[in-house]
Amino acid sequence: MRKLRFDTIVLGAGMVGVCVAAHLQARGRSVALVDIKQAGEETSFGNAGLIQREGVYPYAFPRQFDALMRYARNNALDVRYHPEMLIKLAPFLWRYWRNSHPDNHARIARSYATLIQHSVTEHRALARQANASALLKPSGWMRVFRTAKRYDTELQAVERWKREFGVAYTALDSPTLQRVEPNLDAALLGAIHYTDADACSDPGNLVKAYAQYFAALGGQFFLGDARSLAQRPDGWSVKIAAGQDNSGDSGDLANPSAMQDAPAEITASAAVIALGPWADQLTRRLGYDFPLAVKRGYHMHYATAPQAHLDHPVLDAERGYLLAPMTRGIRLTTGIEFGPRDGKKTPLQLAAVEPIARTLFPLTDRLDPEPWMGRRPCTADMLPIIGPAPRHPGLWFSFGHAHHGLTLGAVTGRLVAEMMTGQATLVDPSPFRPERF
Repeated sequence: MRKLRFDTIVLGAGMVGVCVAAHLQARGRSVALVDIKQAGEETSFGNAGLIQREGVYPYAFPRQFDALMRYARNNALDVRYHPEMLIKLAPFLWRYWRNSHPDNHARIARSYATLIQHSVTEHRALARQANASALLKPSGWMRVFRTAKRYDTELQAVERWKREFGVAYTALDSPTLQRVEPNLDAALLGAIHYTDADACSDPGNLVKAYAQYFAALGGQFFLGDARSLAQRPDGWSVKIAAGQDNSGDSGDLANPSAMQDAPAEITASAAVIALGPWADQLTRRLGYDFPLAVKRGYHMHYATAPQAHLDHPVLDAERGYLLAPMTRGIRLTTGIEFGPRDGKKTPLQLAAVEPIARTLFPLTDRLDPEPWMGRRPCTADMLPIIGPAPRHPGLWFSFGHAHHGLTLGAVTGRLVAEMMTGQATLVDPSPFRPERF
C-alpha cells in the first residue's frame, strides 16, 4: 500500500472542512482534504444561502406552552418529527430545552456573536481570494409578516439585538415592501430587512470555489472514507480510494489523477474532523459522547411567472419556509424535521408549504426531479464544537454548526487554522472547546 505524507488531514469537504483546509494551506501547512463525495455535495449544497450577520441568537427550543402544544400535534409547518425519534432524542431535547431558557440563551448568544460578527467579512475575504465574489450579494434578506402581533413581537426582539450586538435592520411597512419586492403578496403587513447579511446564489458552487482555491494553494483532495481514520505512533492515517495520487495534480478536484489501482493511505501528524452530521461516527468510536442531533430539511427549485423577480431571500415568518433567488431558480427551503440521519426522505413539510409559497410569490414549474434533503449537525447548547480533542494529541474537532454552517464556515476555518498554527486567534475559542461536555 502506497503512503502519502501530509502535515494535516481534514476530514469533510463541506463548507467548514474546505475553509479549514484552505486556511491551513494558506499558512504553510501541507493539507489533504478527504471526503467520500466531491466538495460541497452534502449539507453545504442545499440551504437558504444566507450569511447571517444578524444571527447572534442561535435557534432555540420553544418554551411557550402554546408553541409546545402546537408542535406536539406534529402537523406544524416549520417543525415535524418522526415519532420513533422522540425516545432516542429525549436526552438531547431535554438539554436543548434547558439551554433555551432566556437567561441561558442570552449567555450562549454572547459567545455565539463573537463568531457571527466576523461571518460576512471573512466570507468576503475568502471569496475574493477564490475569485468567487460574484456568488455573494450584499442584499441582506427579509422576514415578512402576515399578522401585526408577530410583526411587533419580532421588531422588539431585533431592536434588542441592535442594542446588544449591533444588528442592522430596516423595518418596512406594506407599501414600502411592495416597492422593494413588487411580486410578493400584497396582503403582507410588512417586513424586517436584515441589511448586513450576504446572500449566496449557489452555496454548493461557493464551496467548490473555495476548494479550487485550496487546490491552487497546493492543497490536495482525495476521495476516501473518513471512518478509516486510525491513530498511529506518528499521528493519524486514513485510507483513500484506489487509483488516486494527486501528488502531481493539485488543481483538478473533480478528476484526481489515477496512477494505480492499489489503495493508498494518507498519514499526517494532525487530523481535523469536520464531518458535520456524520462527525459522531468517529467521535463515539474514539470515546467522546457529545450531545449531538440531526435536524433534516428539504429544498426544491422553481421557475417563476413571466416578468416576476425576487431580489432578496424572503422568510415567511408565520409559515416557516423561505424563498431564495438562486442560480437554478427560486429555492424553497423548509423548516426542521427530526428524523433518522440516514433514513429515507419524508418531504411532508415541502408538500405542505408549497401551495402557501405559491401565494406569496408566483412560482411555476418544479425544476428538480425530486426534493433535496440535507442534515444539520446540532449540539444541545447550540454552540459548535471547535478545538483540540482532549484525549488524542493531534486530533481537532470542527463541527456542530447547526443552521449556520454556511454562515460560520469561513470564520471557523480561520479560527481552527490560527489555533493549530499557534497564531493569535481572531476570537476567543474557549466557549466552543470540546471539554465543555
